[in-house]
Amino acid sequence: MKIIAHGIDLVDFPRLEELIERHGSRFLNRVFTTGEQAAADRVRNRVEKLAGRFAAKEAVLKLIGTGWRGRIAWTDIEVLNNSAGQPMVEISGEVKRIADTLGIEQITLSITHTANWAIASAVALAEAK
Repeated sequence: MKIIAHGIDLVDFPRLEELIERHGSRFLNRVFTTGEQAAADRVRNRVEKLAGRFAAKEAVLKLIGTGWRGRIAWTDIEVLNNSAGQPMVEISGEVKRIADTLGIEQITLSITHTANWAIASAVALAEAK
């Protein structure tokens, strides 16, 4: 596999918490899938978990080179953990269509947190030719 793109993002917990408080379920349902929301509801620090997912979604949008625009929906990108705890990304809709045109076959993620920040890095991979 070869690396064909990279995206990275940083999210401030207080800023995300403010958005959730101001817009509630309207914001949550627009940005996070039901699976992502359920996973965040199972942990002690819900905002930390959601911030990591938000950063990962932004990182994926950066690696496909679009940012959030056009027909892209935040929920076209779903970030859940596998049984070992590793974050995994599933793409669909417009994000999947764009990724396919770029030859992206796999996206790997890394998410980390500090006291007030979540950072995510996404790497797009394709078969080496």
